[in-house]
Amino acid sequence: MESSDKVVETVIVGNYVEMEADGKGKDFKSKLSKFFWDGGSTYDAWFSCASNQVAQVLLTLPYSFSQLGMLSGILFQLFYGLLGSWTAYLISVLYVEYRTRKEREKVDFRSHVIQWFEVLDGLLGKHWRNVGLAFNCTFLLFGSVIQLIACASNIYYINDNLDKRTWTYIFGACCATTVFIPSFHNYRIWSFLGLVMTTYTAWYLTIASILHGQVEGVKHSGPTKLVLYFTGATNILYTFGGHAVTVEIMHAMWKPQKFKAIYLLATIYVLTLTLPSASAVYWAFGDLLLNHSNAFSLLPKSPFRDMAVILMLIHQFITFGFACTPLYFVWEKAIGMHECKSLCKRAAARLPVVIPIWFLAIIFPFFGPINSTVGSLLVSFTVYIIPSLAHIFTYRSAAARENAVERPPRFLGGWIGSYTINVFVVVWVFVVGFGFGGWASITNFVRQIDTFGLFTKCYQCPPQVAPMVFNATTHAAPPPLHHPLLNHTHHP
Repeated sequence: MESSDKVVETVIVGNYVEMEADGKGKDFKSKLSKFFWDGGSTYDAWFSCASNQVAQVLLTLPYSFSQLGMLSGILFQLFYGLLGSWTAYLISVLYVEYRTRKEREKVDFRSHVIQWFEVLDGLLGKHWRNVGLAFNCTFLLFGSVIQLIACASNIYYINDNLDKRTWTYIFGACCATTVFIPSFHNYRIWSFLGLVMTTYTAWYLTIASILHGQVEGVKHSGPTKLVLYFTGATNILYTFGGHAVTVEIMHAMWKPQKFKAIYLLATIYVLTLTLPSASAVYWAFGDLLLNHSNAFSLLPKSPFRDMAVILMLIHQFITFGFACTPLYFVWEKAIGMHECKSLCKRAAARLPVVIPIWFLAIIFPFFGPINSTVGSLLVSFTVYIIPSLAHIFTYRSAAARENAVERPPRFLGGWIGSYTINVFVVVWVFVVGFGFGGWASITNFVRQIDTFGLFTKCYQCPPQVAPMVFNATTHAAPPPLHHPLLNHTHHP
């Protein structure tokens, strides 16, 4: 058995070793480029997972705590962190199974990036592929939309001379430059920097909230309504559902079979950021967060806050690339450009993917509520239900279990234990995440549309006060506003 494991490992790694050898350079410039640009180690995968898992959602978790209450907020983070790590493990097992089978058939993946829908197709057939493709692409599309919305929401706290919709136009153009990043191999330095940025922001939120202290008359009344409770819970479901790009990250590794525990280790680190920051901000501001979905909006302006905003903007650019790159791959495959050697041609071919993302970010600029909606309707199926069911059906026969490349860990009860956990994940996420969470998040989302309208210029900006015109009936003009006008849709 041990020798067969070594054979499997050799099969899996073979092409990557060849790729690495082909790309080796002797000169300093090549080595420097490889150091910053070409990543395929387990450390690169860990940085990618941790960096991608917590981005703008770091700023909305205090909002979720105000909906859930402190205890439920902490427990849901721990619970969904474990659930997310389990399903990421399942995805990694299915990827290794699929790839091993294909490479035994002498299939060459040197110029082809394996994606989740192809794993489903190879293991379970075209119907599974179609369902997986639909959910995965829609989730990644809206995941990219959320990053754009977050960019506009954050920069506003540094420069409010422009409304959030205008900032969305600007950052949409900036994020379109991600078309030039070929694959997840090339995110090495960006993943590292992204994690540094979120670490700074998380600890800024924690320390700044503690130093600020509790606001006068602070109340911590959550949970008060079921709608708010399940909306907050699905935002946390979304937080730990960032493994829709697991297959692409694994494919960028030299030894993908080493991925198994990486997502769990990344989740543990992420919890050291999300738990202190969300708890501290909620402790300081309490129910005020119910109307402030972005934690930056309640903290006083300072150089430290401006630095956190700038770092999060850069990180959201990186996360936009993480979410959008798999969409680029799907589009390239659809139009026959995926194996093209020219980077410029591929970049040009990718541009149409950015346009609908840009447009949707302008239609639905509801930073915070949109996270919960995407979490309940898309994340619930994409990264929880479908991987659990796929694992059950892939290994439903005794022969499949006997010949499995990766067996479930014994300390979890082997095959029986893994089936039990999978069934629990499917039932829990379908009922609580999709059912109650879907009802609550859609109700909240519709409320945002009714309150602010589609295409709103400046979501949750301070309301405009119309200037009084000095005339015969007006004895004095009002004093100048402390906050500049942001929403120019209303006129006297």
